[in-house]
Amino acid sequence: MSEKGEVDLTGAKQNTGVWLVKVPKYLSQQWAKASGRGEVGKLRIGKNQGKAEVEFTLNEDLTMIDSLGDKPSGVQAPRDHPFTMQTVGGQTLAVFTETQSESSKERISLEGLVVQRAECRPAVSENYMKLKRLQIEELSKPVRLSQQLEKAVTTNYKPVANHSYNLEYDRKKKEEGKRARVDKQQVLDMLFSAFEKHQYYNIKDLVDITKQPVSYLKEILRDIGIYNVKGTHKNTWELKPEYRHYQGGEEEEEKETND
Repeated sequence: MSEKGEVDLTGAKQNTGVWLVKVPKYLSQQWAKASGRGEVGKLRIGKNQGKAEVEFTLNEDLTMIDSLGDKPSGVQAPRDHPFTMQTVGGQTLAVFTETQSESSKERISLEGLVVQRAECRPAVSENYMKLKRLQIEELSKPVRLSQQLEKAVTTNYKPVANHSYNLEYDRKKKEEGKRARVDKQQVLDMLFSAFEKHQYYNIKDLVDITKQPVSYLKEILRDIGIYNVKGTHKNTWELKPEYRHYQGGEEEEEKETND
């Protein structure tokens, strides 16, 4: 809490007692409609044979429930809600509120300690039974529904039989399958013959020359070649110095160019 801002403990100093009341979900939703418009109902507190009797009556203007799910409900919320009183049970419970200050810091205030717990339950009535029946029907609806369309939907994403990247992957796999591995010495002969003509090759050109799978070809190249990761000939292969033998003095020309 201290990371968000200051904690106002005035409520603890004033020893303010508050009630912690559990209310039905529909009741809290009806209360939310009355934000800034006055009272949401009336609370009556009395005694019967020494025991406290508490009842909440919802404001008549807030009884109409607009909708349940995706259609109008046409039902009214019950107005009368008697409280079932409960003890705190030796627990220390407190109520805090959180507000935004002008300096954009969240301010947390202690409103008071819980001195009474209660549960707000609707009185059984015709309106309540209608509401419960509609709630059960809404909860029993399947999450997904199948629906037959009269015409094709053209504004949304259209499924394809296969995506382009899958097709490209399949094509490469087929090419790999066609390239049967030959004896390592035969591959070495083809590589040395190629490197006699040119000093640098990328892997694609060497695959075309040897007709070998890429993984197998790289395995052989690591024994005899060097992979350039930077410079003018970045991403190309060349022979290790002990294997180099080029036609027409190509290596010497390359060195002179670099110098």
